[in-house]
Amino acid sequence: MKLKKRKIKYAAIFFICWFGLWVFIVDGLLKFQTLVDYVGSYALVEIALLLLVILPTIAVYKFTKEK
Repeated sequence: MKLKKRKIKYAAIFFICWFGLWVFIVDGLLKFQTLVDYVGSYALVEIALLLLVILPTIAVYKFTKEK
């Protein structure tokens, strides 16, 4: 699989923005410890948050059209 520069650029920009949004939501609004208390597992919250960032980034990479 050959990586395309344009697709990587758009996926990286999306990753940075999406990650920043989730950091603001989780740390600023919801308070991370509140989520851990609600779910009951630190690891489960971390995995869920990682998937919420990584999966959409992969989707952006896959669906970005190359010229």
